[in-house]
Amino acid sequence: MLVKVEAATLNYRDLAVLGGDYIKGLPLPYVPASDACGTVAEIGPGVSRFKKGDRIIPIYTQGWHDGKPTPEQRAKRTLGAPLAGVLQDYIVIPEEDAVTPPSHLTDVEAATLPIAGLTAWSALNEANIKSGDDVLLQGTGGVSLFALQFAKLAGARVTILSSSDEKLARAKALGADFGVNYRTSPEWDVEVKRLTNGRGADIVVETIGSSLGKSLSAVAFGGTISVVGFVAGYSTELNIRQLIGPLVNIKGIAVGSRRGFVDMNRAIATAGIKPVVDKTFDLSEAASAFNYMKIGAHFGKIAITI
Repeated sequence: MLVKVEAATLNYRDLAVLGGDYIKGLPLPYVPASDACGTVAEIGPGVSRFKKGDRIIPIYTQGWHDGKPTPEQRAKRTLGAPLAGVLQDYIVIPEEDAVTPPSHLTDVEAATLPIAGLTAWSALNEANIKSGDDVLLQGTGGVSLFALQFAKLAGARVTILSSSDEKLARAKALGADFGVNYRTSPEWDVEVKRLTNGRGADIVVETIGSSLGKSLSAVAFGGTISVVGFVAGYSTELNIRQLIGPLVNIKGIAVGSRRGFVDMNRAIATAGIKPVVDKTFDLSEAASAFNYMKIGAHFGKIAITI
């Protein structure tokens, strides 16, 4: 299918790719960004899942439809590196590698879903979230705010970390039960234990990476740490006793399959969830959009209209 790109959104991964250390030797020229919503402009012979004029969202890992992805799909079939990204007027997408967005979302809102939305959805559901769980989220970027909305939908209690009291107040307005400023409370793991009456969080959505040691201190006995990001680096030190004694599960999350995307979209549509978009740039301002993400001032997603 030939797809007219209407809007795209940025992820921290895009910054890492542009920095040159996330994927070595990426051939140039290169088109960045993985997440988009667009309109089918033309269809090829045999296309039956979509028709001209339909709105679609490409899936991030092309070819991953259900179950687990293959190593080849993870290494070679992801949009925005090594496959060409979506910051262009048109892209070509196989019909089996796209989904229909929830009808109540705008193009910009729908473009937030492929990585941030589905990563949050996978992080919680693969940890078997249930009503009454305590969930710990780190920061107020796209993944964390989606996880906040999905966790509240599941009936969980949410604690969120940020270095900004203003952002914590906004997160509470979205439904967060507790906010912890990790600059004024550097021992935030101790504070999380206090807020959960000593139990700790049943699920930690780890977006920082280097904070894994503190997440192990904050997680409940038998709890799960879903590792989804590395905004503060790729390395961390671990005390193995923190894993073995309290029977903690550490699970790496690789966004999600097309099947998971469809399930998530159904939940979003049923609950009327609206993604949080901080700021929208024009394609001609793409460099400014990346710089805005780099300084970390955003609350939610950064979008680019095409």
